[in-house]
Amino acid sequence: MIKALNLEIGTVKIYKSYLIVEINEGETITETSNNILIDIADAYYPTKPFVYISNRINSYAVNPVVYTKTSQIPNLAGFSVVSSNNLSLNNAEVEKLFVNKPFEIFTDLNEAIIWAENIVTNYNKSL
Repeated sequence: MIKALNLEIGTVKIYKSYLIVEINEGETITETSNNILIDIADAYYPTKPFVYISNRINSYAVNPVVYTKTSQIPNLAGFSVVSSNNLSLNNAEVEKLFVNKPFEIFTDLNEAIIWAENIVTNYNKSL
């Protein structure tokens, strides 16, 4: 891990080719809170491809409009959701419709990390 950030909305763990975001219980991700996450991506991955892993250990809401802006991050190579909660997994299926990047849903964080590393490796090969 490169760095861990404790934010008002949750924690962000930054790694070489991906970040893991754990949002606090009961939060609602709006365009404003999403801008914080985009700023972190810009700061730690200014030109390098990376994958955003949403580790949904807590229950929270996401305004799907934020995915439109998130999809515009040029070096975002992929997006994944990790959860063991059926409602969260079903919500992720809907959210997937709003993301114009590779998007996968997992029940195991390690599987999401392996997927993220493969996505970044393949992204680099396509350049």
